[in-house]
Amino acid sequence: MMEEVKNTPSDLSVLDHSIKVTEVLQDGDMLTFIIVSQKLSGTGEYHVDRTYDDFDWLQQHLFSQEEVPGIQGVIFPPLPARAQVSTSPKVMKQLGLLGLGEWQPYCKALEMFLKQVAAHRILSKNKAVEIFLTNADPPGRQRVKKNIFNRLSQAVEGMRKEGHKDVDEFFQTERGHNLLLTGYTKMAAEKFLDVVLTEQKIAVACGHFAAALHLCVEAEEDPEKQAFSRVCVKLSEVFDSIKKSTVSTAVNDMSTLGLGLDLESRYQEAEKEMLFRRTCKLVELENAGKNAEKAKPVRKTAMEEVKKAAESEYQHICGVAKQEIAQFKQSRVEMLQEALVQWCETQLLTAKEGVDVFNQHLQAFKQMA
Repeated sequence: MMEEVKNTPSDLSVLDHSIKVTEVLQDGDMLTFIIVSQKLSGTGEYHVDRTYDDFDWLQQHLFSQEEVPGIQGVIFPPLPARAQVSTSPKVMKQLGLLGLGEWQPYCKALEMFLKQVAAHRILSKNKAVEIFLTNADPPGRQRVKKNIFNRLSQAVEGMRKEGHKDVDEFFQTERGHNLLLTGYTKMAAEKFLDVVLTEQKIAVACGHFAAALHLCVEAEEDPEKQAFSRVCVKLSEVFDSIKKSTVSTAVNDMSTLGLGLDLESRYQEAEKEMLFRRTCKLVELENAGKNAEKAKPVRKTAMEEVKKAAESEYQHICGVAKQEIAQFKQSRVEMLQEALVQWCETQLLTAKEGVDVFNQHLQAFKQMA
């Protein structure tokens, strides 16, 4: 077990863009992810194996950096929900598009999480990131006591602060936009999941029909029955080709636009959480100001100091938040653009391959005629 992690500045010894989740190993209900990253020195690679609990350990250490100035203004890269071997409706609802396929989409989502953390100007300085990516031993299982999200668990108080009128027009507008986009992106991801599930159902149905056509084949000498059997065999090949083409389309959908929409949806939620944390600090600052105004002379100086400290912290958080939002908007456009381009390219490639295959089937039918 690793030693207690201290949140002291450190430079990563890996290239953030080289991080890959190469495979997943299954042992019963336990999933282990193999992570490979290139050493900054260029002399080799790090190979580590991590479970989801290890990813959760890393995220908790990132959340616990309350001593880092402005940390509450950070949009934390979102960690996907826990993967489970079970494919129950509840699990599918939690994972969405990441629950489809043979874990490739999920591994890609974990990989993106690590890359975003390693590339972040603040989060990458946490020693836990270096340990997670380079130490052969698994992280410890100690619980992190301080966590900037622990105090956000009170639902009633949270709802009151979430609707609090903002004093900064920039953040008030951003909160409104985020509220709309959070709903829209989640809906888009859910609808796209429905499309992929439908494609998978069509592929399964085509496979069943292709197999059923073989039941019509008869080994008899009657020329008409022989001709009918040949047609059934050829039709079976056609529907098998449709099945393969539809499967390829579904896989491409998941690995391109599906991943893009899922990441966009989870990032919108992450921005929402950041904006909420900042709003909580705004409420704390306003309360500190009121307390300073109402304070008796004997406590006036102390309350003024509390107000100044709260104001300084709040301003720092706002500064970090504005930088994060600007970076987020730029990267969001780039990520969605890349996902759309990849989706279109794979769709065109699959369509071209399908045209060639179905043209061969057409020529075969013409020869039979």
